[in-house]
Amino acid sequence: MRRLLDALYAAGAGLAALSLLAIFLVMMAQVVLREMQMQFPAADDISAYLCVSTTFFALAATFKRGELIRVGMLLEKLGPGPRRWAEAGVLLLAAALLAYITRWVFQDMMFSYEIEEVAQGTVPIPLWIPKIAMPAGSALLLIAVLDELVTVLRGQKPGYVVAAEERAAAGDFSAEV
Repeated sequence: MRRLLDALYAAGAGLAALSLLAIFLVMMAQVVLREMQMQFPAADDISAYLCVSTTFFALAATFKRGELIRVGMLLEKLGPGPRRWAEAGVLLLAAALLAYITRWVFQDMMFSYEIEEVAQGTVPIPLWIPKIAMPAGSALLLIAVLDELVTVLRGQKPGYVVAAEERAAAGDFSAEV
């Protein structure tokens, strides 16, 4: 199960990386075409959609590596027992919020599909297609949060804490800035 979950998070990070590469390719194509006195229709819209895709697909892997913004000042002052329960409570709250978000962005995507909503730009892109990244990325993050909740309930340190501690031990404080 661990390998499957890690592969899922890696797939999300891979899709984020591909989206970032696609933004670069769209921008470079736009530059080249501009030099040839031509236009790349909907380049701005496509770049914006890919930016959202990059963000949402990267959420789970970023969370698991302990690189999302997290304020742990209060948790760090608690003893092991209370900290475990506080961590579990926060993860449970995060899971509930993510389940709510995932549900609503999925419904929004489905609504766009049902009414055949298209972009208002120069190219009528069906909007449900770029909207797929939001429920997919939110669901991946929800799975990652539930994964960490199970870890905490088993009495182990969450992966994001372990990752942050390993970076600090290696002298890497770049994620802490």
